[in-house]
Amino acid sequence: MSPSEAGEEPRIAVGCMSGTSLDGLDVAVLEIRGRGLGMVPRLVRGVSASLGPLGLVLRGIAEQRPMSAGEMALASFELGELHARAVVEALGGGRPELVCVHGQTVFHAPPVSWQMINPWPIVRATGAPVVFDLRGADVSRGGRGAPITPIADAVWLRGVPGAWAAVNLGGFCNVTVGRGGVVERAGDVSACNHVLDAVARVGMRVPHDEGGRRALASAPDPAIVGLFEGAMEGQRRGGRSLGTGDELAGVVGEALSSRDPGVVAASACEALGAVIARAVGGVGVFLAGGGANHAALVGSITRRVARAGGAVSMYDEAGLPARWREAACFAVLGALCRDGVAITLPSVTGVGAPAPLAGVWAYPASDAPRGGAPA
Repeated sequence: MSPSEAGEEPRIAVGCMSGTSLDGLDVAVLEIRGRGLGMVPRLVRGVSASLGPLGLVLRGIAEQRPMSAGEMALASFELGELHARAVVEALGGGRPELVCVHGQTVFHAPPVSWQMINPWPIVRATGAPVVFDLRGADVSRGGRGAPITPIADAVWLRGVPGAWAAVNLGGFCNVTVGRGGVVERAGDVSACNHVLDAVARVGMRVPHDEGGRRALASAPDPAIVGLFEGAMEGQRRGGRSLGTGDELAGVVGEALSSRDPGVVAASACEALGAVIARAVGGVGVFLAGGGANHAALVGSITRRVARAGGAVSMYDEAGLPARWREAACFAVLGALCRDGVAITLPSVTGVGAPAPLAGVWAYPASDAPRGGAPA
């Protein structure tokens, strides 16, 4: 941060994230000092909102069930309204400099990727510019559009001594390995919560194995561990962006056909721990994402990383509560877009160099620029 930037008033940026696990919407409000890659963000407040009945509609779209254009347009509008209410609640008054919205991924198979969102209810409710479709520019230039948060992780973790790894335990697990404020490598690993949630929905008849209790109470079966690990390791070695069709539903069905759901869940956690540990190596690991609340999964990762000489912590240890990491990273990405900084890396997504500036802007009439993003 330059001396002139240090004297600037902090700006308020809002980030919104609804992941492929469809377990809710997270909104993070940040205070940001400085600009570009030297910015210093601080979490002010976080709010979560249930998707409610809309979640079932979005799951149907993501699972490619037949639906009319009108039904999809209504879902996009209702998702925008849900975001608007959650952002207003999180702000608690006042107007941010920007709102950055990921939207709901309903299809991802580069070069085609759709993060569904109608941004206009958010613009109307906040009176602020909204940036969305952050993956579009990357895939248009030959990139995979994911993972998209490595640069934001480097902003949050640059003060960590030595090498670090940010591990997002979402629908798909992705990792970023870096040192200081530099990203050394990053990529998708394998299906993660998609597997654990499918075991819960199909085998246990519940949305989630809350806290991983059934998995913790069961012993993994070596054969089932091997079944999952083979499929997950294949995804890790594939070196591609994971998305639609990569949820390993067939492997889950095969495992459940012969074993108790608790055993299958415990086995999946063991496999995930092994594959994730190979992806990060023996460094300081910071966990985030919904899977960070799954005790059996966290335990498996911790044991495997320790064998490699590393240590596992929650993202909280870096100064940002793990539950708000993705939303907070999107607020940082939105601020970088505002500052004219590319948010993806050719070495990570495969996008042609130089990486393009990202984001589509929707803005209130009072902020309408004469070309380009709001000034």
